[in-house]
Formats: sequence, C-alpha cells, structure tokens
Amino acid sequence: MHGIFFYIGLGAGLAAACGLRPFLPVLLAGALASSKVLGVSFALDPFHFLRAGWWLLAVAVAFVLAYAVQLLLGQAPTLDPDSSRTRPDPLAAALVGVAYGTGALLFAGTLAAHRDAWWPGLIGGLLAVWVAQGAVGPVIARARKRLPDRAAREALSVYLDAASLVFAGLVALLHPLGYVLLAALLWLLASGRTRAGEKYAGLRILRR
Repeated sequence: MHGIFFYIGLGAGLAAACGLRPFLPVLLAGALASSKVLGVSFALDPFHFLRAGWWLLAVAVAFVLAYAVQLLLGQAPTLDPDSSRTRPDPLAAALVGVAYGTGALLFAGTLAAHRDAWWPGLIGGLLAVWVAQGAVGPVIARARKRLPDRAAREALSVYLDAASLVFAGLVALLHPLGYVLLAALLWLLASGRTRAGEKYAGLRILRR
C-alpha cells in the first residue's frame, strides 16, 4: 500500500487510537516499525526514536505507573467534562497531555518516514486526539459515575486500552480504516454534543 492517502489514514488512525488511551498504540507502532512490517515506519529523523528500545521501555514503564497511580491512589484516568469548576485529577490531566503528544508524534512520524512533509502531521494528530477525547471521554466519565463497584470502574481503563490496541492494529493492517475510525468518532462526538444540548435546553425549560 503506497501513497499519501494511505499514510494519512495510518497516521490519523494511530493518533485517534492514542486519543482513546496512548500507551498500547505507541508500543504497537514502535514494535511494527522496528520489525519493518505493515508499512509502519519511523526510519527517518527526527522521529527515529519512536521505534528505539529506550523509548518503548519508557512508554511501557509509564503504562505500568499509570495503572499503579490509578489503583493505589484512586486517581481518575479520564477528565470529567461535567466538573469544570473542580481541578481534574493529576493522572487524568497527565494522560490527556500524553495522548496529545504521542498522537501528534505518530502522525508526523508516519508522514516523515515516507518522505512527506511531517509538520501537518503534528496538527492532524492533535485534531485526531481532540476528536477521540471529545467523543469517548464524556462517555467513560459518566460510566465511572454510574458504576457503584470500584473494580468495574477501574476495568473501564482496561477496556479502553484494549479498544485502543485493536483500533491501532486494524489501522496498521489496513491504513484507510483510519478514516473510518475518525469518521465514527466524529459522529459520536456530534451525537454526544447534540444530546448534551438537548439536556441543557430541557433543564432551562424546567427552571422557568
């Protein structure tokens, strides 16, 4: 599979997967790039480090630490959009930053590896992560509130990690699926905002 159309699909799909949860898509992309399979490559500077052993080890350690902080300190792994007046948990804020950073790097690195201009990948990666965060984040936050059992709440992170890995794997196998994933997330984002608008409109009517 060759051509800018495929590489944009790959980069966008990997970035969107990072928007769900950043660690496993980064590890998968780095492993595939090291093995030189499925068209995933970070062969050129300044993104060569994305397939380096030290980088993958650092991501794996951060992955374990994130779960340790979540389980031992009771930190929420996702931002709660309904709690704009309260300060978010440090873990949730950190994971959002990691998602944006890794998503932008994977998209830009994908373009650079195929000798295309890489800087649009930084912008595209940020946008893809924003869409994924906006589509899935509120759903997970509401689910965590509704689940009475702590084990069930923490299991949501496992499901998100599994989903991010599956999406990244599918996009690596068939690059144009990145467009499909992004379109599905855009639809979910638009639907969620429509429902939220209707909810607030109903509340305003009840207050009158």
